[in-house]
Amino acid sequence: MKQSTGMANRLVSGQQAEETFSFKKIPATFARLPRVLYLVWSTNRGLTIALGLLNLLQGVTPAFSISITALVIDRVVQAIRFQTPSLIWWPVGLQVGIMLVSSLLSTCSGLVQQILQEQVSNRVQLEILKKASTLDLAFFENPESYDKMRQATNQSLYQPTVLIAQTFGLGQALITLTSLLFLLLHLAWWLALIALLVPLPAFFFNTSYGWRGYQLVRRQSPERRLMNYFTTLLTTDIYHKEIKLFNLSDLFITRFWKLATRLYQQDKQLALCRALTSFGWSNFSTLANGGIYLYVALQAVLGRVTLGGLTLYTQMATQVGQNVQHILASISSTYENTLYVNLLFEFLAAQPQIISPAASQLFELPEHTPESAIEFRNVSFTYPGKNPETEGALRQVSFTIKAGEAVALVGSNGAGKTTLVKLLTRLYEPDEGEILIDGRKIQEYNLETLRQRIGVIFQDYVTYYLTARENIGVGRVEEIESRELVMKAAHKSGASAVIEKLPQGYETTLGRWFKSIQESTQLSGGEWQKIALARAFMRDAPILILDEPTSSLDARAEYEVFQQFRTLTAQKTTLFISHRFSTVRQADRIVVLENGRIVENGTHEELLAVGGHYAELFHLQAEAYR
Repeated sequence: MKQSTGMANRLVSGQQAEETFSFKKIPATFARLPRVLYLVWSTNRGLTIALGLLNLLQGVTPAFSISITALVIDRVVQAIRFQTPSLIWWPVGLQVGIMLVSSLLSTCSGLVQQILQEQVSNRVQLEILKKASTLDLAFFENPESYDKMRQATNQSLYQPTVLIAQTFGLGQALITLTSLLFLLLHLAWWLALIALLVPLPAFFFNTSYGWRGYQLVRRQSPERRLMNYFTTLLTTDIYHKEIKLFNLSDLFITRFWKLATRLYQQDKQLALCRALTSFGWSNFSTLANGGIYLYVALQAVLGRVTLGGLTLYTQMATQVGQNVQHILASISSTYENTLYVNLLFEFLAAQPQIISPAASQLFELPEHTPESAIEFRNVSFTYPGKNPETEGALRQVSFTIKAGEAVALVGSNGAGKTTLVKLLTRLYEPDEGEILIDGRKIQEYNLETLRQRIGVIFQDYVTYYLTARENIGVGRVEEIESRELVMKAAHKSGASAVIEKLPQGYETTLGRWFKSIQESTQLSGGEWQKIALARAFMRDAPILILDEPTSSLDARAEYEVFQQFRTLTAQKTTLFISHRFSTVRQADRIVVLENGRIVENGTHEELLAVGGHYAELFHLQAEAYR
């Protein structure tokens, strides 16, 4: 278990490690760009190439446009002088042509980026879902690593395409800048130098504020998740009854608004500082451009450049400054977006600690012999963040379940009963000791096959908002379309009586989030539990684990299930947890847990005869019915 928490700790180590900005970090951040490019490229090569070519073509149009503008002005002057209007037709035609081409390139570029962005967003979500499906339960129970996953999901959907578009745009700006500088150098080399240097201070400050914004997003992540939680509480039918009856709406709305207001103030403060700084440095650039205009105007007055040349060089100086600003802003924005994309790659780099061995053994159905058994051997376990000395969930637990035997786990809440199930199914690994099936450590079996051979219903079972058939069929996904097997499992759990009354029977959607009232229905807690129990029977696995399988059932439904208990669990090794002794006494053997240790072990009659903890609990419950 110590190893399984290491992954989550490594994922969040960077959250506290890098809180200060340094320009030395920029090259390392940009090192991820090739991976981003590969992600976009592998999603749609054709669109990626198209986006690059369109940006390349857009890079050369400004220089042509400015040169043609200067030509138009000079030809207009000549036409006025010589009274020859024909001199302006073809320059004006060229200008209109270049404008149409520029508009077409811009439209095509925007369309290609939009389509590619949607595809990459879907691809990123798919990769996140695939990675999440492989990670250990410990990852999802660690709030910091959960923050990392939420950040990867919320902040990284569109950044990859934006990053590539910015990179291509950077190349476009460099092409434009090179062509403009070549023309500007014909007038004065130092004008080009000024145009290059003036935007640098704004770049430094924008990059610094980009880092601050990124750090603010990371710090706010837990609070934003809490805001989403309050939204879910107030907008979901699952919680609506209790929120209404306890008048909790005002409490949660107030807490939501306090969080929203505090985060808004933080965002506003950063935005104001960034805007004021940007405004100051942009005015500095404006003053520098004004000086360039004045110099070029004086050259025109002195007759050193034509009127068209005046237009050419003033526009060129402006374009050079704007392109340098655009390049530096693109670098700053690319750096900021890369920080968020890094969150995605850090999440995708996470690896599960609970995996199948390299040379795994296929899990075979155990024969009914004394050797084919489930054995817990000196097993100890403590949940992450707990003190093993005082808060250990299990301490030196040892017991055996024979093949085909039904064993009940009894104990107070928190005694370690469900923890045993989590360890047997390898949702966690023991800190100490071993768990064996058929004489082999469970770590030696193929993990996927091991779980396929165990049918489980947990106390906090999932209510899938799918059809009734699919709700049961997910117990054995490869047979989800088999109506015969689904109906057989539903009959075993008593769910068939519920489903047959539904409007569309087994094709009725359970839960009312996605379908109309006519096409869906909402079940009671007991009815949902029958569906979940059917899911476990659908598995038809040699090992059956039932965690409080009848806690929501009424007395008659529970009686009907356990009247068939021996039939339902025949030829299966069964482990079940229950606080109802009418259920527990059905077991071949009862294991009593208290404070993470086994205190008693025997049949119902044996434990009553001992007069220990089990007998005390049994008589307390029996007294309530007298």
